[in-house]
Amino acid sequence: MTGTEPGRAHCDEPSKERGAPRPEMPMTRMAAQRVLVVEDDRRLREMLHTSIIEMGMEPASASSAEGALKLLNQSFFAVAVVDLNLPGMGGLELCTILHDQKRPIEFIILSGFGDLEAARKAIRLNVVDFLSKPCGMDDLEQALSRARERWIEKWMTRPEPQVLRRPEPSRPNAAGNAPEDKSIETMERQLILDTLARHHGNRDAAAGELGISVRKLYYRLKQYQRQGLTGA
Repeated sequence: MTGTEPGRAHCDEPSKERGAPRPEMPMTRMAAQRVLVVEDDRRLREMLHTSIIEMGMEPASASSAEGALKLLNQSFFAVAVVDLNLPGMGGLELCTILHDQKRPIEFIILSGFGDLEAARKAIRLNVVDFLSKPCGMDDLEQALSRARERWIEKWMTRPEPQVLRRPEPSRPNAAGNAPEDKSIETMERQLILDTLARHHGNRDAAAGELGISVRKLYYRLKQYQRQGLTGA
């Protein structure tokens, strides 16, 4: 990062080396406040950046996956808020690279309408949350809270208790019908539940088909139950 003031870091330059030395992870809970926003739309990126500052966290932002990789090789971030559709390298490709490098970072995905393949990849990446664009700031704050709690639980020796809020039900549209939900989150949940049903509740077999661990499958099912979703 060049001489930008704290909390206002931006990076649009591509990363030349994915294998560059990575910054050391700070062993403190305050490290969970560090958030990287990766969004190519300038207005949305700046809005997210400003909102995260107002939430008391420490954001930096990049307009591309390549720019994000450069920032990640310079500074530590506990959470990445990543747009699914980025120019050049896509959002899921970025998350996959960081996941395969075993980086201590949690992912929140920004998307419009998703597709089944994206949902399959997101399951394997254990994404914390999916937010539809444009996302509400209350939804963003809740997602960041879950991501911070998960990061602390995974990387700190004395984790804080995890608090998950039950989502509000969808409001009917003008015609009186609930809006159709085609988000990646919904598609991921349906994929998991359909696979589990196909294997008659056998979690080992379902996890094997999905390409995830039984522990991760169990976590997702418990999450659905806490949210009061039927069929979980």
